[in-house]
Amino acid sequence: MRIAMLTWEFPPRIVGGLAMHVFDLSTALARAGQEVTVITVNGQEIESCQDMEGVRVIRAHPYDLPSRDIVNWAVQLNVAMLEKAIQAVNAEGDFDIIHAHDWLVAHAGRALKHSYQLPLVATIHATEYGRNNGLHNEVQRDISNIEWWLTYEAWKVICCSKYMENELYRVFNLPGDKVTYIPNGVHPARFKERRVPEDFKARFALPHEKLVYFVGRLVREKGVQVLIDAARKVLVNIPEAKFIVAGTGPYEKYLHNKARELGLGDKMLFTGYVTDEDRDMLYLVADVAVFPSLYEPFGIVALEAMAAGTPVVVSDSGGLAETVVHEVDGLCAITGSSNSLADQIIKVIQNRGLAEKLRGNALDKVREHYDWQIIADRTLDVYREVADGNRLNRERIGFSPLRESVVHQNKGVIS
Repeated sequence: MRIAMLTWEFPPRIVGGLAMHVFDLSTALARAGQEVTVITVNGQEIESCQDMEGVRVIRAHPYDLPSRDIVNWAVQLNVAMLEKAIQAVNAEGDFDIIHAHDWLVAHAGRALKHSYQLPLVATIHATEYGRNNGLHNEVQRDISNIEWWLTYEAWKVICCSKYMENELYRVFNLPGDKVTYIPNGVHPARFKERRVPEDFKARFALPHEKLVYFVGRLVREKGVQVLIDAARKVLVNIPEAKFIVAGTGPYEKYLHNKARELGLGDKMLFTGYVTDEDRDMLYLVADVAVFPSLYEPFGIVALEAMAAGTPVVVSDSGGLAETVVHEVDGLCAITGSSNSLADQIIKVIQNRGLAEKLRGNALDKVREHYDWQIIADRTLDVYREVADGNRLNRERIGFSPLRESVVHQNKGVIS
């Protein structure tokens, strides 16, 4: 099966979890024998076409025109991506499936669907409504409208948690048979193979300090401000605790100022951007990984921590509450409550028996349910269902190869 994936972020461009989701899914599909092409952004002056672990990656430069907002920028990006996709089709023939990830590639996905009579699958990783707890300005409303439009145009809509499935029903009023739930995945072997140098921890903390680790985008919905508020109570009970916050984002300056105002000093270390290698090794040396999100459609970082064998504390919000079962394979705190968050962090650090139980159960869970090859197989089942449905539709309306050629020439649309 020939699959074209459209995404606005893909390694080495990593803004959030979407980049690694598409990378891991596409490479898992390639390992399963599928022919996968990823069409994405080239903003770092790297090769426009390359092979990454069996996946053909085509990178498009967004048009270098002034953009008044991200919606306008996304339209220019989509035209550039569409040019690359057309070149790929002209050179190698049609794809079997178009898979668009989030609203920033909706225009290109829809254009390819109608121009080449191809079925479109969309994964919605989050909604603008959910991120902002409502729609409060014109840009947010524009983004939400494009999200709805993408779900309307898609044959099937994939979401990564039951929480997101319910959100799509509620926000976009989608029919039940259009949405399917397939969770994110993780590679447990990635952490098993990682070797941590003896002096690695010394880059971040003293030998006796207990590491409380967060990694992710520094935006309000990730809840790092709640972790900073919780730090004071944790330090009263565990003076040797050290908080490591890895990542960058628009909330970074605010969080720095908040930690300074609370007098946390060298007990709160903001690392900025970390490499993939350092990110993984921090999981392996941390005593607990904490993800206090206020809004979280899934939370792939929690899976990463579980796969690394690091006890996790998460807020009971969104997809995190589905991934982590309280006191079975992790601990859950009340969303937005710094007091509850502090209690759970203290509990897991002070109770080594509990930490070991959580670690073992979490590792079992990710191996049985969240391995990327399992996720790829489930996604491939969706592709096959959609491709079969599309083929039956073509047969029903008498869509012959000759007619298909004429439609391509005239850029016909699916009725």
